[in-house]
Amino acid sequence: MSEQNFSELSFTGLHLPEALARGIADAGFERCTPIQAGSLPRALAGMDVAGQAQTGTGKTAAFLVALYARLLRNDPAADRPISSPRALILAPTRELAIQIHHDATLLGQYTPLRLGLAFGGVDYDKQRRQLEQGVDVLIGTPGRLIDYLKQRVFDLRHCEVLVLDEADRMFDLGFIKDIRYLLRRLPPPDQRLNLLFSATLSQRVLELAYEHMNDPELVRIEPERITAEKVTQLIYFPSMEEKAPLLIHLLRQSGATRTMVFVNTKRSAEYVERKLRANGIEAAAMSGDVPQARRLRMLRDFHDGAIAVLVATDVAARGLHIPDVSHVFNYDLPQDPEDYVHRIGRTARAGAAGDAISLGCEEYVMTLPDIESFIGRKIPVGSFDPQALPEVASASAVPRHKDTQSWKEREERRAQSPGGGPGGGPRRRRRKGPSPGSHAR
Repeated sequence: MSEQNFSELSFTGLHLPEALARGIADAGFERCTPIQAGSLPRALAGMDVAGQAQTGTGKTAAFLVALYARLLRNDPAADRPISSPRALILAPTRELAIQIHHDATLLGQYTPLRLGLAFGGVDYDKQRRQLEQGVDVLIGTPGRLIDYLKQRVFDLRHCEVLVLDEADRMFDLGFIKDIRYLLRRLPPPDQRLNLLFSATLSQRVLELAYEHMNDPELVRIEPERITAEKVTQLIYFPSMEEKAPLLIHLLRQSGATRTMVFVNTKRSAEYVERKLRANGIEAAAMSGDVPQARRLRMLRDFHDGAIAVLVATDVAARGLHIPDVSHVFNYDLPQDPEDYVHRIGRTARAGAAGDAISLGCEEYVMTLPDIESFIGRKIPVGSFDPQALPEVASASAVPRHKDTQSWKEREERRAQSPGGGPGGGPRRRRRKGPSPGSHAR
C-alpha cells in the first residue's frame, strides 16, 4: 500500500490491549488507513459507527480491532451461559464470512476469545457442535444463524458488539427481514457497540442504521471517488464470434499473474471455463450453484496459484479479499452499474495497481452508457486486429464438471454408453414393492 493510502494515526497510538496489539503487529499493521483512522477512535470510545469506504481499504480490520478491544476491556456478564456469544458479525455471503473469520483468527491469535463460524452449504453438524461448546465471537450468514437460533443452539441475550458488514449487499440479496429478525433478539442498541460498514451508505442502509443503532457517527471516506484510483480501465468492442478469441489473446499477451473473469450467468461461466481450459489456460468457474466444498477448494487453489483464472458470476464480486489480482476482465458487461465498480474493485486493492478490461459485445453493450454515467467518466477504448486473433479450440473439447452437469446431460451421457447404461446392459427402472411372482411377507 502506498504512502497516500495511510493516515498519520498509528495503531500503537490507539493504546490497545496488549494481546490485540501483538496480533496487529504480527499482521504487519503499523499506520491506519483513512477508514480505520476515521472509525477506530470513535468506536474505541464506545460510539456506534456507520462507515463507508471503497473495497480493499481496511474496513474488516477496523471493525475487528474495535470488537476485540471492547471484549478484552470488559468482563463478560456473570450470568452469561456458554451458549451466548459476546459479539455477532453478520456477512451477506459465505465467502465473506470465511474471510472475516480468517482475519479475526490472525488479529486475535493472542487473545483468549473463541471464534465461531456459521454459514450454509457445508458442515451443518460440525458447526452446530462448535456453537454448542460456546464461542465469544460468532461470524455467519443470516440464514444459517437463524436456523441455529430457532433450535436454541445459541442465544443473543448477552451480545456486547454487533457488526454488519457489506450492509448494502444485505439489501441486494434480500436479507433485510432476516437481519431485522436477528437484531430484535439482541440487547437494546444502547447496551451494545454497533458497527456498520458498507461500500455505499444509501438511504435504505442509513434507515437500517438509525433503526438498530445508537445515534451512529457517520464516517465517509472519499465517497465521491467511485472507482479505485489505480485501476487502469479499457474496453474493446468485439463481435460475438471474436469475444472468446479476444479474451484468450488478451490473457496471453497481458502478463496477467492472477486473473478474475466476470460473466453474467452460470451458463456463461461454465462455457468460458471450458473454453479457457481447452486452450491451455487453467481456469475454474464459480457461481451460486457450485457446491460449497468445491467453491472453497477453488478459492484456495486460486489463492495458491494452482488456478490462473477464476471465472465468476457476481456471487464473487463482493466481499472476497483475494490479494494480488492483477487483471479483471468483464467478459460480459454487468447490467447494474454498481456491479461494474464492485467487479473491478477485485484488483488494485490496498493501494496496488491493476487492470480492468471489458468486452462490449452486442448482447450487453447497451449497459455501457449507464456504467460510464455512474463512474463519471468515459472508459478508454482499445483496438485490436481481428486477423491477429488466435485460432481457438472448441469448448466441447473439455467436458463440464460433474457438479455442474444438468440431469438431462447426465442422462444423455448414460444413453450414449454401451448398452444404454453405465454397466453395459439396459437400464431398468427400479420397481417399488415386490417383484412380479414374489410374495409379500
